[in-house]
Amino acid sequence: MSRPARLVLDRAPSPIGEVLLVSDEAGVLRALDFHDHEHRLDRLLRTHYGALRPEPGAAPVAVRRALEAYFEGAFAALAAVPWATNGTAFQIAVWTALTRIPAGQTITYSELARRAGRPNAIRAAGQANGANPLSLVAPCHRVIGLNGALTGYGGGMERKRWLLAHEAGGGRAGHLAAL
Repeated sequence: MSRPARLVLDRAPSPIGEVLLVSDEAGVLRALDFHDHEHRLDRLLRTHYGALRPEPGAAPVAVRRALEAYFEGAFAALAAVPWATNGTAFQIAVWTALTRIPAGQTITYSELARRAGRPNAIRAAGQANGANPLSLVAPCHRVIGLNGALTGYGGGMERKRWLLAHEAGGGRAGHLAAL
């Protein structure tokens, strides 16, 4: 993956808390996280982009519109968002596999490993899922435990529940009060 020359950080409202959007000079999304996890986003950016720090600025209009459309129930809108991020070949395979899970559906970590091309690498798939820099666009909230139980989510379990209910209900999930 080529290294961007510039990163821009924007903030967008959502029903589940402010979203942080990091894009590059070409308007490609490089990271997306929630406001209360800004420290994790910063750590991720340092890992993948070294000393290159995002400067305040506007995310591409198309990215913001896609995010708004997702929260209004047009889940496919996020599939049109161009993204690129640094990571290992396996991590990128996992993140790409995440983008192919339809809204309203869930898969297990073992299925995620299979879809990423390494069916025996279940723990590695879980770690890659946990290191996902593109929350919502690469919908890691759609991955659940083998027994069907909801497992951890970097944005918090309440958000995971909300996102799954939002998608299952066709975009009519309730609002979270305290996020």
